[in-house]
Amino acid sequence: MTQTRALPGARSGVPADPVAAPDRHRVGPPPPFDHELADPLRSVLRRLPMPLTPELIPSRRALTAAGNLSDADIRRDGSFEIEERPVPGPADGPDLTLLICRPTATPGPHGVIYNTHGGGMVAGSTRTAELAGELDRAEEFQLAVVAVDYRLAPEHPDPAPVEDCYAGLLWVAEHAVELGFDPGRIIVSGNSAGGALAAGTALLARDRGGPALLGQMLQCPMLDDRCDAPSIAQMARVGLWDGLSDLAGWTALLGDRRGGPAVSPYAAPARATDLTGLPPAFIDVGSAEALRDEAIAFASRIWQAGGEAELHVWSGAFHSFDEWVPRAVVSRSARAARTAWLRRLLDRHALSTADQR
Repeated sequence: MTQTRALPGARSGVPADPVAAPDRHRVGPPPPFDHELADPLRSVLRRLPMPLTPELIPSRRALTAAGNLSDADIRRDGSFEIEERPVPGPADGPDLTLLICRPTATPGPHGVIYNTHGGGMVAGSTRTAELAGELDRAEEFQLAVVAVDYRLAPEHPDPAPVEDCYAGLLWVAEHAVELGFDPGRIIVSGNSAGGALAAGTALLARDRGGPALLGQMLQCPMLDDRCDAPSIAQMARVGLWDGLSDLAGWTALLGDRRGGPAVSPYAAPARATDLTGLPPAFIDVGSAEALRDEAIAFASRIWQAGGEAELHVWSGAFHSFDEWVPRAVVSRSARAARTAWLRRLLDRHALSTADQR
């Protein structure tokens, strides 16, 4: 019989270690890493040890901040102008800050990539290194990027992070004209925990009658607090953001509610029972990462609900692989796929708008 090993802070009565998977989730060894990714991953793990534990959160925040983009990085030799704007937060929360990056090569109104940064729910900021990928796509299509500085767990547990993200989205949509933005071309986008928050924000927008989003880009998203998918067990101690780290991140956000019945789908989008009426989704994930199976399941359930989702599972890829090994062939392929999806989404919107005139 498989023994369950307790993890500090885990909910009583729920297996705390995803290694203790039920029989129906028996899995083989982890898939092999892509040959261009394996050695760089070993180097990354020497600087960013896994699994995440509560004690490691301060050092993880410091390491993440050390890689933040500077003003010059974001401006890209004048391709973007930037401002940091304080805006009202949710009704019961403090104000929040948006990092607004406007393209300078063309006049508005500009479409918007609304970025919810990653960091396992416990780290990260509007200037996290992953913002570079959003700026790449924005520069190609002359879109603005707006990044929201949401509150972090465990100091600010659910629902603070997703409510901050939704409040920022509402403000952007309501002030689109004065900002030089097109409210009909807003795409929510996030990596890892940011993918969970982007998906949760899209669900809130649908259910509260909020902004009509053009799309949602979910990059290796954290979606399920139950941490019981086969890939969580298979990669429990393998790669970046392994199964045990995922458990720790969700526990920081949800505390004793993690894995239980009282978790909102806005916090953990895999909990949503209704996936109809959502904007088209782009979802990608690595085959050798713990979040693989919940990403696949989420895309499948969107299709089953009659919605639109494009799913890519990158063979041999670990979590956030393209950020860490950008020149690998698989990383270039992933970035090209995201760009191609965004191009089709924008082209379709332009054709639809022209037909309505």
